Amino acid sequence: MAMGETRSPNMSPRPQDGRTRRSDSDDAGGQEADATGLPVVGPGRVAVLSGDPGSGVTRLGLVMLAEHAGRGVVSYLDVRGWLNPLAAWEAGIDPDRLVIARCRDAVRWGRATAALLDGSSAVFAEIPDGVKDAQIRKLAALARNRRTVLLLRPLSRTVPAGIAHLTLDAYETTWSGAEGGHGRIGRRTTRFRASGKAMRGMTRTIEMEDDGSHALRLVSGMAAPETGRALG
Repeated sequence: MAMGETRSPNMSPRPQDGRTRRSDSDDAGGQEADATGLPVVGPGRVAVLSGDPGSGVTRLGLVMLAEHAGRGVVSYLDVRGWLNPLAAWEAGIDPDRLVIARCRDAVRWGRATAALLDGSSAVFAEIPDGVKDAQIRKLAALARNRRTVLLLRPLSRTVPAGIAHLTLDAYETTWSGAEGGHGRIGRRTTRFRASGKAMRGMTRTIEMEDDGSHALRLVSGMAAPETGRALG
C-alpha cells in the first residue's frame, strides 16, 4: 500500500459554479440536495456507488468528493490502480486537498480506510474482493464517530444492509458520437437508481450526462425501474 498526497503545481481547483448543472424542475421527491443536485450525504453518512466499469461511477464519486473538499482533505482509496489524478482535479478537487492511497489486500484495506477516515473530510473507497461484512460495518461506525463522509465503491460484492444512507446504482449507460466504431465519443449518459434514507423511502432515477468537459448535467426526480443488473 502506498499513501501520499498528489499535487499539481500548474493546476488550480475548478470553480464550483459551472462544474455541475441541475435541472430546475426536479427535487427527487423533495429531499435536501447539494450543489450537484444529488441528495445530501452529510458528515458521518455512508453512500454506496455501484455499476459496471465505464458507467461513470468514478466520475460521479469524484464530483461528490469535491463537494466536501472545502472542509478539508478528501481521499480516494484506489484498489484497481486506475485513478488518474487529473480526473479528480477536473472534478473540482484542489490538488493540495487530495490524497490518493492504493491498497489491494483485503486485510490491509480496512486499516488503510480507517487511517483515511481519521484525517479526511470525505473518503471514496473502492472495496476489493475478500473484504468481510464486519470490516465494512466497523468502518461505517468509525465514519459516524469521526463525522467523515464515506463513499463506498464495491467492485464485485454487495454492501451489508442498513449501512448506506444513500445508494446510487448505475443500471443503464449509453454513448453517443462514434459511428461504425470510429470517431470521438461525444457524450455518455448514465441512469442511476437512487434509494436509501436520503431518498425518504423512495426509489428514484438520477440521470447523469457527461460530455467530457468539466461540467456534468444531473436530472433527478424520474421514477426508477425495477431493480436489475447494471448495464454498460
